[in-house]
Amino acid sequence: MKARLRDFLENKEGWIFAVADYNQTQGIRCMLRYIPDHHGERQSKGKKYRKLDFDEAFAFLRRERPSYVQDLHVVPEKDIAHIFRPNDGLKHIVKMDSRVRKLATLFADAGVPQEEMGVTGSMLLGLHSPLSDIDFVVYGPWWWKARDILAKSKEMGFIQDLDETMWHRIYSKREPETSFEEFVLHEERKGNRGVIDGTYFDLLFTRQWNQIKPYPLGKQIGKRKITATVIDADFAFDSPAVYKLDHNDVKEIYCYSHTYAGQALEGEEIEAMGVIEETYYGLRLIVGTTRQARGEWIRSMTLLENKNKKPVIYNTKLRSF
Repeated sequence: MKARLRDFLENKEGWIFAVADYNQTQGIRCMLRYIPDHHGERQSKGKKYRKLDFDEAFAFLRRERPSYVQDLHVVPEKDIAHIFRPNDGLKHIVKMDSRVRKLATLFADAGVPQEEMGVTGSMLLGLHSPLSDIDFVVYGPWWWKARDILAKSKEMGFIQDLDETMWHRIYSKREPETSFEEFVLHEERKGNRGVIDGTYFDLLFTRQWNQIKPYPLGKQIGKRKITATVIDADFAFDSPAVYKLDHNDVKEIYCYSHTYAGQALEGEEIEAMGVIEETYYGLRLIVGTTRQARGEWIRSMTLLENKNKKPVIYNTKLRSF
């Protein structure tokens, strides 16, 4: 039973997990997000659920199902009752929500196939509220096209940019190792956020099935700060975000913190602090070894040096669709 990033799954006990990555050799790696609870504040199809934060989820599973607990949560395929897929869920959600329908129509009219987009998060599960944000997914190379469509839609006034209050809200939630000014400078360039009919949304990247490949695990050997040139950022908005580097010995960064996804462009000089992993193929820098990525970061030195010049548009080199 295959699943990928942005999918959700439900086990036989009715616990709902968010799929966390693409490595599924010994079960589905995920994070527990909702459990059935008669006193829960979320409801779907007449059943109430309680949302768990990171620490609550680990405590619950250590008590109720310790076999699931590793660095993340791992659910064996035999325990899975249902998989919620964003592209399947979109077909129903567009009929119920005008904001999602507008986004889907915007992308579809510009050429993005409906099967290459979806909605994830609480909206996919039917556990959202009127105040919930929209987590809109686009798959593979089509994500880059959707991102360009967002930029043009903002210029035309169909989509709004975030205001300073919203940026402060995001900054407070992320608690990055950078100043507010530097955080917003990087974030505004990414172009993967917006506001539609007063509702905040993210444009989230997920690999197409044919792009999913196993990656070698590594052994951590210590913290390190590096400077390098990014030579490939095609998966910079994935999770983990991947940056291929021109560096003497560290050939790539895997970033597990959403804060530093899409942080740098191909050809830019970066500074990065994280934990070095030794793999069969060489050294890799890991950013986001803890939930808040304390003491870890990626910053584009090229962007910081040119912040008073004309804004740089993200690399939109031709990709095959």
